Amino acid sequence: MSNTFFKIDWLSILLFTFLIAFGWISIYSTTLTGVESKSYLDLSTFYGKQLLWIVLSFVIILFVLTIESKFYERFSSVIYVISLILLLGLMFFGKTINGQTAWYSFGGFSLQPAEFAKAAVALAVAKYLSGLNVNIKKFKHQLNVFIIIGIPIILILLQPDTGSALVYFSFFIAFYREGLPGFYIWGALAAIIIFVAVLLLGSTITSIFLGLIFFAIIYFKSKQKSSLLKPILIGLLCISFTFSVNFLYNSVLQPHQKARFEVLINPNVNNKSSGYNLYQSEVAIGSGGFAGKGFLNGTQKQGRFVPEQHTDYIFTTIGEEFGFIGSALVILLFVAFLSRILYLAERQKRTFSRVYGYGVFGILFIHFFVNIGMVTGLIPTIGIPLPFFSYGGSGLWGFTILVFILLKLDADRIKLGS
Repeated sequence: MSNTFFKIDWLSILLFTFLIAFGWISIYSTTLTGVESKSYLDLSTFYGKQLLWIVLSFVIILFVLTIESKFYERFSSVIYVISLILLLGLMFFGKTINGQTAWYSFGGFSLQPAEFAKAAVALAVAKYLSGLNVNIKKFKHQLNVFIIIGIPIILILLQPDTGSALVYFSFFIAFYREGLPGFYIWGALAAIIIFVAVLLLGSTITSIFLGLIFFAIIYFKSKQKSSLLKPILIGLLCISFTFSVNFLYNSVLQPHQKARFEVLINPNVNNKSSGYNLYQSEVAIGSGGFAGKGFLNGTQKQGRFVPEQHTDYIFTTIGEEFGFIGSALVILLFVAFLSRILYLAERQKRTFSRVYGYGVFGILFIHFFVNIGMVTGLIPTIGIPLPFFSYGGSGLWGFTILVFILLKLDADRIKLGS
């Protein structure tokens, strides 16, 4: 433990501490009634509970750093299986809150296993990809890692918790770093663009536009005497997908999921129904202006206009009370922290540690990007918390474990060797 203390990356810990502190201040401001002054440790309040969870998270940090680094690799499969059992057990023993059976309840305490499964899956993915003779460029090995992340995705979708399930696609960042062919990522981006284009323009116009693009590509390829089979097949696949979008939208997506897309693509959507959350979020952030209204002075917050402001919409409090300056500071803190995580991942001497580091980066990045994009109207509303800011013990502890396993591996990177 003493060696870890001196070798641990203290810059990451400093950024981690700043994020947690700023997050607690935001929860305190969001949930304070203003009617009476209460103790910071009043467990009847959100900020009191969050402060208790923050204190306990430092106990977790000491526990994570005390464990030998090799433990995380040797027992990664066991940890992964335990996480799957906990996710599966929700079907029988889980507590349903807001239509989701995603928590175990112990008296007045609830635990969400999906938050801890992220670290377990990251360890399992790192263990597999660091194995001898494993080459992610081979389809057999691609299939295996897809299964590793696919099982928890299915179990989480059964809760149902679409937001948490989507986070697991962040592992494609780690896969890509280890050599996964780029067409998976480019194919996913193309599918998203085509999906939105069809909703905006219709399938006929979108398919015509795609046809013109691929006709031009095929024309220039023929001039270069290159093979035309690949662009023709890709073109046909993309055009075919345009005519399946309406079926997916109307027959597969649930009404609340369709409403989220309608809010994104239709600025005139009813602000009193499906567009209410986004409308109030944008009003709160916009009202903060450049310097904000001041700590505890947010009028939108005091009026409780933004639903779930202490959880998924916590960033609106920052925008309203601290304005552009505060919002930019929070974003810069996250960018600095993510950059540091990426740096730590890249300097690892072992494949296991490097893959795990990229898994940590991917999970944190997706949470950060999706949450900020959601509250500012850049992407559809998805129930994903902002790391270290959104209220919740399971989320805070899950992110803490995720990060400090990496810091432990990094501190011992010389001892562990190549």
